Amino acid sequence: MTEVSPDKRPSPRAGVMDIEAYVPGKSAAPHGVKLHKLSSNENPLGASPKAIEAVRAVASKLEFYPDGAAARLREAIGEAHGLNPANIVCSNGSDEIIGLLAQTYLAPGDEAILTEHGFLVYKIYTQAAGAVPVTVKESGERADVDAILAAVTPLTKIVFLANPNNPTGTYLPFDEVRRLHAGLPANVLLLLDAAYAEYVRRNDYEAGIELVSGAQNVVMTRTFSKIHGLGGARIGWMYGPAHIVDAINRMRGPFNVNAVAIEAGVAAMKDRGHVETTLAHNERWLGWLTQEMTALGLRVTPSVGNFILVHFPDEPGRSAEKADAWLTARGFILRRVTAYGFPNALRMTVGSEEANRGTVAALAEFLAR
Repeated sequence: MTEVSPDKRPSPRAGVMDIEAYVPGKSAAPHGVKLHKLSSNENPLGASPKAIEAVRAVASKLEFYPDGAAARLREAIGEAHGLNPANIVCSNGSDEIIGLLAQTYLAPGDEAILTEHGFLVYKIYTQAAGAVPVTVKESGERADVDAILAAVTPLTKIVFLANPNNPTGTYLPFDEVRRLHAGLPANVLLLLDAAYAEYVRRNDYEAGIELVSGAQNVVMTRTFSKIHGLGGARIGWMYGPAHIVDAINRMRGPFNVNAVAIEAGVAAMKDRGHVETTLAHNERWLGWLTQEMTALGLRVTPSVGNFILVHFPDEPGRSAEKADAWLTARGFILRRVTAYGFPNALRMTVGSEEANRGTVAALAEFLAR
């Protein structure tokens, strides 16, 4: 296509071309090498068989539009978590609901606070709304409540908090989350991104349901992409106060959750057995991977999710970049996290037994060279 000068074609509004596009984890291995994709925190056990069956059942009805309110899905979520479906909004992945919240509550010149190792889409959606992302330092690779509160100004409209956080796998105990909320002005929205909440096995952790239920400026977002194994179906949801739900329903697309996703989500939410099997697998291998990587002399950030962050020596030939190339050549695809502020670390999803053992063995060989 012939190039023309910028003054003779439509131009994006100011600030759009300053956004760094999100780059997902790699998903391919060299030709002829078996792929073990450990770059996107997907469920190694796959989706619930009941969800797969539900998808097959709806395949003969794809000429019909889905229910724009996703009522059955909201009811299934509400039943599983003890929530009023009227306070739930479903979305095309939790990314969409995060973007809708940014569009709805940020205006040009406003500020949104995010932590230095937080999910990259927070900055992207803040900039897309014409607002200013304010990045605050973490402490020990964990969100720092005092640093967040110190960054609040009259321009602050949203605080993004991933809890647990990706890619570190760390979390804030809920008394700290409540302290954060108590220190925020009433007009600042606290967005609790609990994408990995189901994996956490700590007595001092809460996903945010109780806080949302008793506040007017807190929402919790969740996803079906992780523990439910439905990343390809793109299903997310938000639990929030009625006035925020009303605003988001005015902003979202009329059929933003497709029929296949709705049926898969309903079936997945009801299949508690699949969730429990996934949790048992994760609990076993998360500890094993942490122990084995540490035994290799690598530092692992303590994680409560379904992934670990592995730090490599700052030595020629043993860097994360070199390790990534070594692993990729053998079909083990991990995630580079330079964009998250960790140029010498790799994030590894807890995979199948074969993938987990194979990655450790390959790294042992790499480090022993």
